[in-house]
Amino acid sequence: MRSLATTLLVLIAIAVRPMDAAAQEFGFEPPTSANDPALPAALRDLAERIVPIYKDDDSDRYLASLAALQMTAGDPEAAEQTRLALEKRLQSNGGRPGSRAVLYEIYTQARATEAADHVSFASAYRQAFRAMSERLDDLSAYELEGTLLAPIEPLQEGVQRALDQQADKTSIALEPALDLVRAWFAFEADRSVEGLVRPLLTTERERRYVVDENVAIPVAKDATIAATLVRPRAGVETDKLATLLEFTLDRSSRDAREAAAHGYASVLALARIAGDPTVRPHAPFESDGDDARAVIEWVAKQSWSDGRVVMQGTGYGGFVAWSALKRPPPALKAIATSDPMAPGIDVPMRGRIVLSSAYRWVQGMLAASGDEAANDATHWRAFQESWYRSGRSYREFPTLPGPASAVFRRWLNHPSYDAFWQKWVPFGDEFANIGIPVLTVTGYYSAGETAALYYFTEHHQHDPKAEHALLIGPFDQQTVEHGAASSVRSLTQDPAARIDPNAARYEWFVHALGGAERPKLLREDVNYELAGANEWRHETSLGALEEKRLRLHLEASPDGTANALVAQQPATNTSLAATLDLRDRKDAGWRPPQELVLDELPSREGTALFVTEPFADAVDVAGRLSGVLDFTINKQDVDLVMMLYELRSDGQYVKLFDPAYAFRASYAEDRVHRHLLSAGVRQQLRFQSDRMVGRQLRSGSRLVLSLGINKRADQQLNYGSGKDVSDESIADAGAPVQIRWHDGSFIELPSR
Repeated sequence: MRSLATTLLVLIAIAVRPMDAAAQEFGFEPPTSANDPALPAALRDLAERIVPIYKDDDSDRYLASLAALQMTAGDPEAAEQTRLALEKRLQSNGGRPGSRAVLYEIYTQARATEAADHVSFASAYRQAFRAMSERLDDLSAYELEGTLLAPIEPLQEGVQRALDQQADKTSIALEPALDLVRAWFAFEADRSVEGLVRPLLTTERERRYVVDENVAIPVAKDATIAATLVRPRAGVETDKLATLLEFTLDRSSRDAREAAAHGYASVLALARIAGDPTVRPHAPFESDGDDARAVIEWVAKQSWSDGRVVMQGTGYGGFVAWSALKRPPPALKAIATSDPMAPGIDVPMRGRIVLSSAYRWVQGMLAASGDEAANDATHWRAFQESWYRSGRSYREFPTLPGPASAVFRRWLNHPSYDAFWQKWVPFGDEFANIGIPVLTVTGYYSAGETAALYYFTEHHQHDPKAEHALLIGPFDQQTVEHGAASSVRSLTQDPAARIDPNAARYEWFVHALGGAERPKLLREDVNYELAGANEWRHETSLGALEEKRLRLHLEASPDGTANALVAQQPATNTSLAATLDLRDRKDAGWRPPQELVLDELPSREGTALFVTEPFADAVDVAGRLSGVLDFTINKQDVDLVMMLYELRSDGQYVKLFDPAYAFRASYAEDRVHRHLLSAGVRQQLRFQSDRMVGRQLRSGSRLVLSLGINKRADQQLNYGSGKDVSDESIADAGAPVQIRWHDGSFIELPSR
């Protein structure tokens, strides 16, 4: 039983602690492996010596670390009282314990019961789990389940890293000792219950939710959508609920209980293109808007529905939400999408350059299961490189058996953003008819940023009063969907950036349905994390964010040294020539590095680098790259590619966005109509990137612009003849591309 006296003693210990032991060393020669049977005894001895002298001015950290020390030292009853004291502190401060804290409370209580009542740990754990579950609401219980079922390997690796740092040492300082003990406690709390939790969680799910996994929702003549319906069991006979609807290509990859844990009736629908192959549409995108509107209408008529529907979705599911808004149904009250697809904008092409990965995607969607090219990355890469080396036209690229080739060729027939693409999502003035709150989540390093910014900018352009919020940070596709970790592809994340975008979406729906104020993180229409500054910033619009611009002119080096980016246009005429032979196929295997921090930049023929002087002070850059290219070229068209880097004083290059900004020159100013270049004539081309940056450049850093001709084996190849690019072959290459960059070229970055 918990003792009030013991709890009071723990609380008193916060204020009355021994002298500072931070600099003290403890004799310690542990085993080298986290799996060594001798490790628990070695850690127990270490913890017993630390407990009497440990102190910390941060009371929450002190209590959490003390409990880990007490458990490791073999005193679970004391650890239980310490965890109770920590819980009381959190409650008094208006907070609530996170799911890992709840996991620790259950574990320490079970160990204390095991020791005091002399029962098996399994019995004690089941008792503690059930007692805790009775206290948790659905959302807390759902979060706890995710923590309990998380892979244990990262926790073991954390212990091993801490042990590796002690290699060949005979003593350990207090802080690394605490790190090791905390890592061990976390590992033990998970490892000890691996075989116990699943039956308990199954019982909890049945107690909390009513689940129907086989709902067939009619959407058209002889067509249904397969859906999973989950509702909270509490009040299931009487309560009418708002519904959260999500379309997906794979229901097994999503958990419909998540929305129900937040208090919604949850409908997780399988997009018809991913359903029964005998009745599904012939191609992606074709039926989804109508299907979504039919499902929304069906939901609104159900006895458990209060008539209000909100939609969320990632990727294809995000597209479905936007497709529904082509003709907004009355019951749809808000949407929140993450990296939503936009056909004709980011698939199958981006910057009007067709991506071969789109063919692989549609092949995987429509081909029979087990298709080698669609499922084997090595086979697919060889397939792309074979086409590239052959020099055949891009229209000859889709040659795999099955319907995907016909679909892809049909897409190639529409290189501009014409009515073929416009029919699936809002276009032009249709954006002004949306009239509901919209949230868009994306990242500087996510391929889905192109479509996300398209929807955001078009909506605000056609409806300046639209309630459409953008949440963007230094995220890639994984972190946009699942939350940011401490680093993304070798780039360390600011603590402020380590948010859960999923939580932001649910907060948005509370605002949209309940009339509450906007969540603090989403208080303006543009909400961005300024990487490097470790802070979120908020602007009323992209226009407000980009009002002040840093203009940097391209200055060719007169003596072979680095080309420059300068604040003033060069006083003397300068230019820089670049040449690229499009017939050369030696680079078939080249792909840009995926890492976001590089020791050196990849060298590419036809690419030039322009570099600023070191900045005397930190410089904030946030917004879209734009500018004017002043050039002469010997072709009627060209695909260009740009990348921006921060070159730090230590020599490392940090990408400001990724993937690179690549675009077809003939569509740079008008994605609907093609405007060919004038070969041999000096001309200017305005551009504005489809990507946004948000980084504080350090004092002493330089800004680097990479500007080149786009030529890759995994993308459509533009030979510059002026013909439909899909019809061009290596026979149209002619002379190598010769482009001369003149001194009228400049870039602009929103800067403060």
